[in-house]
Amino acid sequence: MDDCVFCNIVNHTIDSQILFENERLIVIKDILPKAPVHLLIIPKKHILSITHVEPIDEPLVGELVLVAKEMGLKYGVGETGYKLIFNVGRDGGQVIPHLHLHLLGGKQMGE
Repeated sequence: MDDCVFCNIVNHTIDSQILFENERLIVIKDILPKAPVHLLIIPKKHILSITHVEPIDEPLVGELVLVAKEMGLKYGVGETGYKLIFNVGRDGGQVIPHLHLHLLGGKQMGE
């Protein structure tokens, strides 16, 4: 997916502040943060959104959540709390058509 920003970050063709990486996932800081801690947990596999997740992707989606938990602890919001958000589709606020999980924390979060 040459035109996918996240695929280009995953392939290291676009520079980004990578906080974590393994064979399946990458974690970066959001470039337009909505909270003091705003991380994006991104699968390396190109999946458009939650709507496009298949049963075979279940372990990957579970890993997104577990890595988010670890990142919350590492970046100091694990004890105080944080939000995890999947935006799904344009009406759901999804800007980049590649599955990703937002971790937001570091301040009192509303609904």
